[in-house]
Amino acid sequence: MTVTNQNSMAEPAVSVPYFRPSISEAEVAEVVDCLRSGWLTTGPRTRQFETQFAEAVGAGHAVAVNSCTAALHLAVEALGLKSGQAVLVPTFTFAATAEVIRYQGAMPILVDCDPLTQNIDLADAEKKLADVAAGRLFGEATYEVVGIIPVHVGGSMIDMDRVADFASRHDLWVVEDAAHALPAAYRADASRPWRRAGENTAAVTCYSFYANKTITTGEGGMAVTGDADLAERMRCMSLHGLSQDAWNRHSGGASWDYRIVAPGYKYNLTDLAASIGLHQLERAESMRQEREEISGFYREALANVAELELPHVAENRLHSWHLFPIRLCLDRLTIDRNEFFQALRESGVGCSVHWRPLHLHPYYEETYDGEVCELPAASEVWPRLISLPIFPGMKTEEREHVAETVRRLCRQYAGSVSTASAESEKQ
Repeated sequence: MTVTNQNSMAEPAVSVPYFRPSISEAEVAEVVDCLRSGWLTTGPRTRQFETQFAEAVGAGHAVAVNSCTAALHLAVEALGLKSGQAVLVPTFTFAATAEVIRYQGAMPILVDCDPLTQNIDLADAEKKLADVAAGRLFGEATYEVVGIIPVHVGGSMIDMDRVADFASRHDLWVVEDAAHALPAAYRADASRPWRRAGENTAAVTCYSFYANKTITTGEGGMAVTGDADLAERMRCMSLHGLSQDAWNRHSGGASWDYRIVAPGYKYNLTDLAASIGLHQLERAESMRQEREEISGFYREALANVAELELPHVAENRLHSWHLFPIRLCLDRLTIDRNEFFQALRESGVGCSVHWRPLHLHPYYEETYDGEVCELPAASEVWPRLISLPIFPGMKTEEREHVAETVRRLCRQYAGSVSTASAESEKQ
């Protein structure tokens, strides 16, 4: 069915962006001070940001970089990932999580997701290991599986104790993709203490500060670790493999000289970006609380809409609420996800989709020659997903417009199954 909006030519009464960054005067002032300082690239503000970030997440060391992709790449390089090896990666993730494995000439093994949380399914990871060992996944090619990269989808953490147990049983390292998970925490049960993402939860934990993330530096990322040697390697490789960076060479009477110790990358974060991050970090928890309040509003406003499933909130989780993904019950609607998506946008509601699973992209279809298609949970859920706007500073009328628009579209395009169900509930 094709959606037609009779009012599509008219501007909606309220227009809500998918995301609006929350930038305070403190961030603006810090950027101005940085510009006036004469030092714009990696320097004192970046080092301050690293120190304060490590303290905030309970990590021993932090390395600031220009993206979470860079952080992930530095992590697997520092752990020695190489050709002939493989890493367990969720199929339900953004491109970066798997592509850094390919950068090293290694192979990502795509793993299905939990149907409720969309986080990596460790039972399927167990199956994939068995498939590799039995030669069922890559035919005659053989790979040594050396690591696993879990992703905290939307900001709800997977139980990293379970991941650690799984990794220990199979002699794997763990790199944690926490692009959505700042600040976020978990505990195995109410009797256990909270553990934050990055609080000794993995060999390396990687964060994103992209423009629409829970805190932002415009573009940026961070890698944290409790291992001083990993931190030193990542720092060195983040700037061309130089033995010391420009700030160290040109401040405090240090030697101007340096050595190239490895063929590194250009991944460093600038002081201009860190100027924003310093104050974003100070507000990280208050901004999380704002998103949590908006999620509570959505959950109440949409609780009785039969055509939707709302985000699952696992017990004992401190959710960062980077995303608020609704799942459409397509058997109760006369339109599909893409048509619903378009109708939302025509009604002035910015929205997004997270994500097309990796095994449904041409590159991985070709790379695996169709051998990774048995990932039913991810294949089933992604055509139903739409992420609604959720950001600090969202106005009351904006969130009300989003909720009312979703309710209206569900009423407008309700199918016979939904109608029959509603009649049954009345009786």
